Amino acid sequence: MKVKFVGAGPGDPELLTIKGHRALSEADTVIYAGSLVNPELLKYCKSGCEIYNSAVMNLEEIIEVCHRDTKAGLSVVRLHTGDFSIYGSLREQIEALNALDISYELIPGVSSFLGAASALEIEYTVPEISQSLIITRMEGRTPVPELEKLSSFASHQTSMAIFLSSGMVSDVMTELVKGGYTEDTPVAVIYKATWPDEKIVRGSIADIAEKVAEAGISKTALIIVGRCLGYEFNASKLYDKAFSHEFRA
Repeated sequence: MKVKFVGAGPGDPELLTIKGHRALSEADTVIYAGSLVNPELLKYCKSGCEIYNSAVMNLEEIIEVCHRDTKAGLSVVRLHTGDFSIYGSLREQIEALNALDISYELIPGVSSFLGAASALEIEYTVPEISQSLIITRMEGRTPVPELEKLSSFASHQTSMAIFLSSGMVSDVMTELVKGGYTEDTPVAVIYKATWPDEKIVRGSIADIAEKVAEAGISKTALIIVGRCLGYEFNASKLYDKAFSHEFRA
């Protein structure tokens, strides 16, 4: 048997992929990522499924459950929040499985930055406004490479989705200004995107820290920055009748 890593999506149980739902509903063992995973998803598990909360487990304990149960011929799902390819601690787990010759499958999920865009009703890549999206985080207890400092990325002044930093909003804004963003740049902080208790705070670099503090948001939130949040936009050339192209995708 193999371990199936499943991206749980941003929170809304209906945003789990069909393939992920199938894996979860057939699993004999599920190890889920604690409070970051909507518990409603666990209702998809079959009767008798053994469920473990990885928030109270270390890496060795997680791998031990995977090892024991796959050897016993049981189907194991490792259920991650959003998509495990972004801040998912995936690599260390699959390297440990490789060392034990345990096979695995990766089933991607909808990342929270995608759920946030829909909740905010925005497009990150607005023609002639922003054609790139930077996904990053503020340096905290976990360091970031020198070339990936927030102020360095901010010099591009494009759309940004900043993870794991909502408890340091004031510091984040300082770094963004240091990198070149103006203080009137639009910012949105979205708490638990697509969950029933989702909360959105909008403002600018100048005032968002105060607004977030007033809203009582300190974790489980994404910071979205850039002119993609503003009122400026340009129509795409894709459907422009005067724009010649080979085909429309």
